[in-house]
Amino acid sequence: MGWWQISADTLARSRFVLSPLAETFACLKLLHAGGGGHPGEQAWLRDHLPAYRRRLAADPVGAAIVRAGLGRGWIADFLTPTPRDGETFEEEVARVRAARPEEARANLLVSLTGAPLPPELDRDDLPGRAAGLLEFVWETAVRPDWPRRRRILQADVTARTAQFGQGGWAAVLEGLRPGRTRWLGENRLQVNPQEYPPRDLTGAELVFVPVTPQRHGWVSWEGHERYAAVYPCVGALAGGPRGAVPESLGALLGPARAGVLVLLASPMSTTQLTAVTGQGLGSVGRHLKVLLDAGLVERRRAGRSVLYSRTAAGDVLTEAQNRHDTYRS
Repeated sequence: MGWWQISADTLARSRFVLSPLAETFACLKLLHAGGGGHPGEQAWLRDHLPAYRRRLAADPVGAAIVRAGLGRGWIADFLTPTPRDGETFEEEVARVRAARPEEARANLLVSLTGAPLPPELDRDDLPGRAAGLLEFVWETAVRPDWPRRRRILQADVTARTAQFGQGGWAAVLEGLRPGRTRWLGENRLQVNPQEYPPRDLTGAELVFVPVTPQRHGWVSWEGHERYAAVYPCVGALAGGPRGAVPESLGALLGPARAGVLVLLASPMSTTQLTAVTGQGLGSVGRHLKVLLDAGLVERRRAGRSVLYSRTAAGDVLTEAQNRHDTYRS
C-alpha cells in the first residue's frame, strides 16, 4: 500500500481547498469511464457524453492522451497539478499547458506501466493538447453548473470540519476515500492500496480537495513542498437535487421535506441546503422547523454557521424507509 508519513505540524497546518481544475479532471475521468455512480451522474453523462465523444473523435491526439494518462495504476502527473488555494480554472489549466514536453512524455510512460509510448504521443504539443481538452470539459460540462457544484463542495468541507470537531483528524481521514485512505497510526496515512514507496511530508504543505464525481480521487505533489489528496465528497451531496429519496419517505413527509432529511446525513446549513436542493430559503426553513419539532434533526453552532443534521431517530426513519422500498421492489 502507498502511505505518507505526516508530522503533527503538517497535519495541523493542512486545510481544505476547492479546485475548479480538480473538479474538471474528475469529470473527465467520469466521462472516460462512461458510467455514473448514482442517478445524478447518469443523467449528467447522458447530457454530456455524446459531445465529449465527438470531441475525442475529432482529436485523436487528445483521445490518446486520455487513454494513456488515465492509467490503471497511476495518473500522468502533468494532468493533475497540485491545487493551490484561490486559483481560478484559467490559472490552474495554465500550469498544465506550461509542463515541459519531455516531462509530459515521461509522465505518460509511468501511467502506461511499462507499455511503450504510442507513436501519436511522440510530440511536443502534449501539454497544450491536454489543456485544450480540459478547457473543453470545463466550458461545456462543468462551468455552467460551477456555482452549484462549488456550494456542494463547500457543504462537504463543512461536514468534514464538523467531523473533525467530533473525532479528530483520524475520523476525517478514515472517511475521505473508504477502502483506499486509512489512518494507520504512528503518523501514517494510507493514500491508496498500491505498492508505492512511502513519502515523508514533514515540513510540507498538505491540502484536501473535494470533487463531486463519486468513485474518483487521486493524490498529487510538487517536489517535497506541496501535497494534495483529492477525494469524492459526501455521496448525498454529490447527487445534488437529483439525489434519490425513498418513495415511501416522500409519501410520509412530502418529497421536498424528505429530500432535506436525506441530505442531513451530513451536517449542513440552511444556505447549503438551499443551494443543493434548489428550494427557496423560506421553504427550507419551514421543513427544518417541522423536522426539528418531530425530533428527526438537531442543530448546533459551528463557528458562524448553524448546522443541521439527522438525529438517531431521523437515521432510523430514513433507513427503514429505504429497506421498505427495497423490499417492495
